[in-house]
This record gives sequence, structure tokens and C-alpha cells, in this order.
Amino acid sequence: MHYVIVGNGVAGTCAALTIRRHRPPSEATITLIGDETPYFFSRTALMYAYMNQLSRRDLEPYEREVYDRQQIDRIHGRVVDLDARFGNLTLDDGTTVEFDRCLLAVGAQPRMLSVDGIDDVEEGLVTFVSMQDLDECERLTWTTDRAVVVGGGLIGVELAECFNHHGMDVTFLVREPYYWPAAFSRPEGEMISDHIRTHGVDVRHDKLLKHIDVDDDGRVCAIHTDGGERIPCQMLGITIGVTPHVHWLKDVTTPPAIEEGIRVDRSFQTSLPDVFAAGDCAVVQMDEQTLRHQTIWYEARLHGELAARSMIGQQVHFEAPTFYNSSKFFDVEYTTVGDVADLPAGTPSLYRKMPGEPISQRIVYDPIDNSVIGFSMLGSAWDHRVLIDWVERGRTVDWVREHLSEAQFDAEFDALDLEAMNEQVRQL
Repeated sequence: MHYVIVGNGVAGTCAALTIRRHRPPSEATITLIGDETPYFFSRTALMYAYMNQLSRRDLEPYEREVYDRQQIDRIHGRVVDLDARFGNLTLDDGTTVEFDRCLLAVGAQPRMLSVDGIDDVEEGLVTFVSMQDLDECERLTWTTDRAVVVGGGLIGVELAECFNHHGMDVTFLVREPYYWPAAFSRPEGEMISDHIRTHGVDVRHDKLLKHIDVDDDGRVCAIHTDGGERIPCQMLGITIGVTPHVHWLKDVTTPPAIEEGIRVDRSFQTSLPDVFAAGDCAVVQMDEQTLRHQTIWYEARLHGELAARSMIGQQVHFEAPTFYNSSKFFDVEYTTVGDVADLPAGTPSLYRKMPGEPISQRIVYDPIDNSVIGFSMLGSAWDHRVLIDWVERGRTVDWVREHLSEAQFDAEFDALDLEAMNEQVRQL
């Protein structure tokens, strides 16, 4: 049986290793195709390479010898056609690869703005999700004094920190009234914006990019906001999220059904026979009305493992895991678990902040049975596994308050009386 995996990111690589764990080389040939880099790398660590804290090789979670030891064949190339009727793929160099089962794990690509002047840009506009983006940012850094970042999510603040690290004057344009309303309450978002400013980044809220100026060589030289400001810059980072990298599949010989991404059932089967999809490119049909699309690394990893098991004939039924994420905003730790945003009106929270420090905790709970449904923790380190366990067990907010220290990796709040946590229901 020949298993071919298109995409060597976290979902595709996890799938290849999972198949090999269950099927020895005598039963399964595995081919892993990737066009970005020859080897899987940690996309979330790109910023550390840009800031010269890690080498390119350091970004690779596995030793390169692993693929040979596991007898996983690798092809560095781009797939341009899929013909499920005859079980084959075509690469951009004309090579044909035959398969018995195929997994599409082709990831996501940056969203791009449509603004005046963008078609005139030949240089200086960057995104930050691929190794090629890192190459371009490094190439331009040494001729850049001023940079602008547009977009207020995790990638935006990472790129702003990288630019700041390299000594650029950085302006950070955020269209919302406070930082990242998709994840934060207003006090949290305002606290993070203020903290970013302490590092010298000019954070501007309620601002939209309206026009891009270029110089005679086509390089970005300034941007204009909807408020009429003109901000000189030589680099412009667009970080407004990602979208499934599936547009090319619409033109292949046998395209799979595509919604926002490749539609799959809960066993990761596409609309095509013997073709599966997983990771950021996949949209899971949870039931007749619900499609699930989540672009986060740990869910992509879970997709890859489950899709691999489905491909080898095991029974698989995907269940959405409890959400969690962790990151940093410059030097402020961030851990979130469960449901903390887009909640029904009236959902209660407990919130406290350490005076004078960018440290806060928000615990969201169900107003009917007082069970905790989410955590948003800033400025200190937490064990997300413990927090997930509490959410999944339905621990009450009073129980969690009494045991909160058991989930901490550090002790910023030890000097504060736990009773100081606001007793009043806060609708944040």
C-alpha cells in the first residue's frame, strides 16, 4: 500500500509518522511531499530565527535521519494536479506519483488586503508564515529604518517584536479599539497594548490601511491610514490571518469538495475516494449544520494523527478538543484554555490584575451551574493540561479559586490574598 502525503507541515509529518508506527515498511510505502522546505520545521518558532536566537536547523523538531530510519520517502516539490480516478499526482516538474491513499495537508496561506497602491508594490511588503517569508524579511532588514505592521493578532505582535529587535521604528496598526478583541476583554487588550508601547512600538488603534506609496524602484516608502496620517516606512507587514491554501485544487483534474477549505467528514475523508485532508486546509463536517475550521498547531497535529489512522482502516470519529493556546507578547506570557471570547451576553467572569504589572487572570464560568468554561491568563506561566482538566471535569469557580495555585509554574500572585480576586461578577 502506497500512502502519499502532500504537505510536510505538522499535520502531514505527524500523519507520516503515525502510519509508520502502525504499518511496517513491508506493509506500507510512505511518501511525504513538501514544496516549502525539504524538512518539517516549527512554524511557531520563525520569530526566534528572525531574531537570531535559533538557527534554521534549530527550527526542525526531528533529526533529519529520522525520515530515513522510519523509511519515509521525501520529495521536495509542488503538486499541481490530482487525479483520484487513477490514483496519481503530478508535480510541477512533470513527475507523476501514484498512490493508493492520499492525504492533502497543504496548510494555509496569508490573507492579503485589497488597498490602493498594493498593485504597484514590487518590494517591501511582507507576510510572516513561511520560511520564504523569513528569507524576505531578513533580506530587507538591513535597508529598513521604519516598518509598519497591520493586524492585531499573534503573528502581528511577533513581527512587530522582530522589527523592534532589529532596531527599526515600528508602527503597529490595529483596526479594533483595543488589542485582539477576538481573544481578550477590554482590560486585557488595553494592558497588552500599553505593554507593547513600553518597548517602543507605536501602537495605534481604530486605524485602517488605506493606501500604499512606493518609490521609483517599486519599494514601499509610506502608507496612509483612514485617519489621514502618512507614515514613512520601507517594510510593510500584513498580518491579518490566514486562509486555507486550496485555490489551486479547484483547477485539478478531480477537485475535492471545497467550502472555506477542503470539506471532510469526521474520519477526514474528502468527497474523493481514497483522498483525505487534514490540518489548516481542512474543514470538518461535524453535523449537517456545523463546519469546523481551526487554524492552530495542536489541532492540526491531532488531525494528522487521526487522518493517518483513518487511512490505514481504523475507525475514527473526530471530536473537537478543548481549545487552548499559549504565546508571548514581548515578555508577557499568555495561556488561554476553553471559551473566553464570543460568549453570550451575561456570561460572568472573575478578573484580577496585579497593580503596576502586566499580569492578570480571567476565569469565565457558566452562570447556571458555576462550572468554569475558560481561562485567560497573562503575565505568568500556567500548565494548560491542568486548566484543560478542570474545564473538562466541570470544576466550579469556587473550587478553581481554591486550587488555582496548583496550575501555576511560577508565583507572581502568591503575595496576593486569593480573596482579593474580585467577588463581583464582571461582564468583560
